[in-house]
Amino acid sequence: MTKDIRTRQDIELLVGQFYSVAMTDSVIGHHFSAMDLTAHAPVMCDFWEKTIFGRPVYFGNPMVVHQTLDARVRMEPGHFVRWVEIFVETVDGLFSGENADRAKLRARMVADSINQRLNEEHRLTELDIHGRAY
Repeated sequence: MTKDIRTRQDIELLVGQFYSVAMTDSVIGHHFSAMDLTAHAPVMCDFWEKTIFGRPVYFGNPMVVHQTLDARVRMEPGHFVRWVEIFVETVDGLFSGENADRAKLRARMVADSINQRLNEEHRLTELDIHGRAY
């Protein structure tokens, strides 16, 4: 059995592994083509540290970032579905436990929230915590 997400280093591993897959993914990789991962990864680690552990280290606005990306290249509901799939697969490949489950649930909630605001007519409510349709 793998260990749970417990430290900032665990989050850094998760974020790094996620982006190594997402950036080259045939469905969503194009959204990351202009991203400076060196600058972006620490921000994402702060986001997940706050999301998973409740530590006050992230003060950004994910909606503004995604609105900017959406203005550049439309973010469709299927892109959010794929994002969740990759995130959940990454978590499951590295970790298991309460924090891992919390991360997957929060990822699903974040994806649904941002998708709902960008694509009001297409919610992702038909997905389970693992990003699979049911």
